[in-house]
Amino acid sequence: MKIKKTTLLLLGLLSLASCKKEEPTEKEFIEITGVDHSLEPGDNFFRYANRKWYDTVSIPETQAGAGAYMFMNYPQRLRLQGILDSVSQSENPKGSIAQKVGDFYASGMDTLTINKRGFEPVKPILNDIDAINDISALMHFVAKATISGNTSILSFYVGPDDKNSQMNIAHAGQTGIGLPDRDYYFSEDSETVAIQEAYKKYLSTLFELTGVNETEAKKKADLVYDIDKQIADSHRTRIERRDVKANYNKMAVSDLARKQPNIGWKSVLDDFNAQTDSIDIGQPEYYEKLNSLLKSVPLEDWKVYLKAHTLENYADNLSRPFIDAAFEFTKVISGQAVQKTRGEIMASALDGYLGEALGQLYVKKYFPEEAKERMQELVDNVQKAYAARIENLEWMSDSTKIKAKEKLAAITKKIGYPDHWKDYDNVTIDRDAYFENIVSASSAAYQRNLEKLVKPVDKSEWFTTPSTVTAYNNPSANEIVFPAGILQPPYFDNDADDALNYGGIGMVIGHELTHTFDDQGAQFDKEGNVKNWWTDSDYEKFKSKIQQVIDQYSEFTVLDSLHIKGAMTVGENTADIAGVAVAYDAFKMTEQGQDTTKIGEFTPDQRFFLSVAKIWRVKMKDEFLRLWINNNPHSPPSWRVNGPLMNSTPFYEAFDVKPEDSLYVKEVDRIVIW
Repeated sequence: MKIKKTTLLLLGLLSLASCKKEEPTEKEFIEITGVDHSLEPGDNFFRYANRKWYDTVSIPETQAGAGAYMFMNYPQRLRLQGILDSVSQSENPKGSIAQKVGDFYASGMDTLTINKRGFEPVKPILNDIDAINDISALMHFVAKATISGNTSILSFYVGPDDKNSQMNIAHAGQTGIGLPDRDYYFSEDSETVAIQEAYKKYLSTLFELTGVNETEAKKKADLVYDIDKQIADSHRTRIERRDVKANYNKMAVSDLARKQPNIGWKSVLDDFNAQTDSIDIGQPEYYEKLNSLLKSVPLEDWKVYLKAHTLENYADNLSRPFIDAAFEFTKVISGQAVQKTRGEIMASALDGYLGEALGQLYVKKYFPEEAKERMQELVDNVQKAYAARIENLEWMSDSTKIKAKEKLAAITKKIGYPDHWKDYDNVTIDRDAYFENIVSASSAAYQRNLEKLVKPVDKSEWFTTPSTVTAYNNPSANEIVFPAGILQPPYFDNDADDALNYGGIGMVIGHELTHTFDDQGAQFDKEGNVKNWWTDSDYEKFKSKIQQVIDQYSEFTVLDSLHIKGAMTVGENTADIAGVAVAYDAFKMTEQGQDTTKIGEFTPDQRFFLSVAKIWRVKMKDEFLRLWINNNPHSPPSWRVNGPLMNSTPFYEAFDVKPEDSLYVKEVDRIVIW
């Protein structure tokens, strides 16, 4: 995954001496089960490795899928619940991390009080909307609401300048719609139309729950949907947003104020308490359209729109009828059958609002120091293998290789948890006020982000929580990050042999390293600036190889005729292909990787590739899979296995893949970028 330095010696990176590791004990050789030998591995390796599990596993009613990857956050939240149940029942010093985490959890678990309050917590906000009497007042409300987490037509944040990565600047991006993406408003297939109708029904129900009669509520819902659709028409597609340079548009506030007078940028920035003379407008068309709509859409209609999006933003934090309404919409989009338990919802909420506070408790209980040390060894070895692969590339010139290896050597590697935890001193938590706790945490998060404006970038900052099952590459900081949450089976096991760990977390490490060199990451230099470091000839060759990835994955189908969006997923697919290749090279540097002795029925190489298949072992509802295809930059799990392995010659050798097998690709046509 990629989100929006410690320098290592290049000589050290190029060293391919195999890592020293004591002979594993017998208990470390974890048995691989569930392989279906009735299938040919070369026809569908995902099925070969996972069919017995896939055909028997039940998706929990409260989930849209089961298995590894993002669905590991389900059992992870159960772990967090255990921590939260304990800390919330303890006597904790006022103002301490334990007190804030425990009382936030207790306030959210107190559904009796939450249900009794109904929509009382948002009534003052709805009254403020009623009091809006002109466009200037409307934008004043929008800006102030954004500060407390109630976002609508403005998306404002502070982050690194793409062309000066050492400095933070103001950014604004497209926003303002209630459906997952612009395309949902314009597609006419039956599944999307059902989602459109469910969204309108959701909006109508929200209005009814605030006392509006059914007929009037439906009119209001249609009105909001119409404004949404006009806004969506200005949005760039997910594919268009992959163009790094096109989505960097640093503009003077004075120019914006002149060109977009209805938005009132200077007043908006005053309301944001943001002192800046420029903003990077990611998608200028959106703000041009917004400036126009603020004039063409009647003020009373805008007030209806703001009420709808306020209710949407807070529905899950209000009484049971609002939660039920939100879930009815969720069911249509994701296929999830039953609402999550309150404890699971609150574990997720804590992770979102007080993530590093909860993370401190999680790491203390579940992430030993020796696991971090083993992980550091794995990262270092995959990085060494990557340097060797760059050196041996046939398509890249020596001058570009030098730049690529310099960039690789400069990558910062973050493992487990931050060196410095976020400060939650300005978050006020009351055991009896769940809604107010959310507003306090949201406002504090905004203020924390705002304080970075026009200041040097803090390279120690993390953009995920320690307990989340994920990993990411941040190109503006040239860093890769592996939180403690993903450092557990099937990805990583401190007691497992190298084949499983290199096929598991090793592939993820290689994947994240490759984002440094995918279609987007390749446009950033070693300092994290958008700057060309390629020769013209090499960059043209690189783009042709990227096109190969787009073309190959665009042919893959899911749900019968539904195709993977190759241009939208190209960055993640490139990272998957190279991630497997470099992890395999790193594995071959180990003692086990150089051996051929079978463990059980499988050779070390076979165990490596089976581990690759196990880490993407996921089963999901058709509705969620459709949502995934339309919105997720990653390919579906089965193609995160089969796609990279089709391009891996060592896989062909390990499982004797033949030309007649479905996954077979002629060696000359196998994609090798990095």
